[in-house]
Amino acid sequence: MFTGIITNLGELKAIKGEFNSQYEIASDIDLDSICIGASICCSGVCLTVVEKAGNSVVFDVSNETLSKTTLKSWMVGDRVNLEKSMNANDQFGGHIVTGHIDGVSIIEDIWPDGESKRYKFSIPNGLESLLAKKGSVAINGVSLTINEVNTSTFDVNIIPHTMEKTTFHSLITGDRVNIEVDILARYVDRQLKNMR
Repeated sequence: MFTGIITNLGELKAIKGEFNSQYEIASDIDLDSICIGASICCSGVCLTVVEKAGNSVVFDVSNETLSKTTLKSWMVGDRVNLEKSMNANDQFGGHIVTGHIDGVSIIEDIWPDGESKRYKFSIPNGLESLLAKKGSVAINGVSLTINEVNTSTFDVNIIPHTMEKTTFHSLITGDRVNIEVDILARYVDRQLKNMR
């Protein structure tokens, strides 16, 4: 379980394995505090540490993960938002993030909004009813508040701190991002559908 508060930026160092099934990410995370088998949220995707080497961690990546996220388009050198799984006594600064991606969205537009920037994202098919104005969403693992929701798009505001401390500073119009809706919205939607 994660909170959507990014603690470190990493860099994809290698994609290896017979079927490009292992991703090696370097970062300044304290590797002594990470066990083999631990979960780390990598730009929104919960991955399991299978190896540690130098300042890098290696993750196994399944075909399911590659088919449902942006990972298949990652290239060596790409920057990655990182968050270690939370402890029960950690400060809960964002919202409940599972690292289970609901869909891939496209950045439709970016424009200045005071000192911040507004980003407009497409809504992936099937997620229309799961996004609400002033609700929470995780984009590439970052916990954000939704400013506006329309039929096929939604907007978020990115403050300068978030821009600096995450990969948002390098995103441009047309880029694809991982989206995770609020877990509460998932369950409410499921219950409502079961009542019909």
